[in-house]
Amino acid sequence: MIQKMFLGYALCALVFTLGCEGSEKPTAPAAEPKVEKKAEANPVEPAKPVESTEVEFDPRKPPAGFTSCHRNHCHRVGGGVASYQQVMEEVGATKLVGVPKRAPMPTAPEDVAAAPADAEVTASGLASRVLTPGDGETRPTGTSVVTVHYTGWTTDGKAFDSSVSRGKPASFPLNKVIPGWTEGVQLMSVGEERRFWIPGKLAYGDKPKRRGAPAGTLVFDVELLSIR
Repeated sequence: MIQKMFLGYALCALVFTLGCEGSEKPTAPAAEPKVEKKAEANPVEPAKPVESTEVEFDPRKPPAGFTSCHRNHCHRVGGGVASYQQVMEEVGATKLVGVPKRAPMPTAPEDVAAAPADAEVTASGLASRVLTPGDGETRPTGTSVVTVHYTGWTTDGKAFDSSVSRGKPASFPLNKVIPGWTEGVQLMSVGEERRFWIPGKLAYGDKPKRRGAPAGTLVFDVELLSIR
């Protein structure tokens, strides 16, 4: 009896052991760690040079529609003038090149000492000579505001004032200047350049009351640019 019980227990132990071994599942091999691939960096493209949109205006090379440029203005084909700023706006220029910041005082003309025999003389004694003709039509009145380039000398050849040297034309009403200018500029048309010999009585006088004003006869080269 004891032997049968022992044998039964032994069989149960064997069955239990085999059952446990049979129920064990094979262990799956460990998964290899995933290695994240780094994204390849795109090479940085070099910055493209920015194309310059600057347009230059060089008065030494007048643009289409203009014949010549000097003294801060250009002469139009067919007559009339335009300042450098106006020309730049018309041609779309953004930069002015080829212009000196300040020009020297213009040299006195050979006939600065006295008006030549062929000069035009008015009843007041104002003498003048046309250097460059204008349009022949557009003339100012005694109250007009004119824009001009000019240089003034004493009769010994000393320059005392010049818008040309300053590089900027002057604008003023004709009834606010010396009598010789008021009378003389009315003889001119737009675009004209004229030389005046203005006696002291039509200028600042032979003994000027204004401090620093030049005395006696004065000589002016005047170029009439515009009228308003």
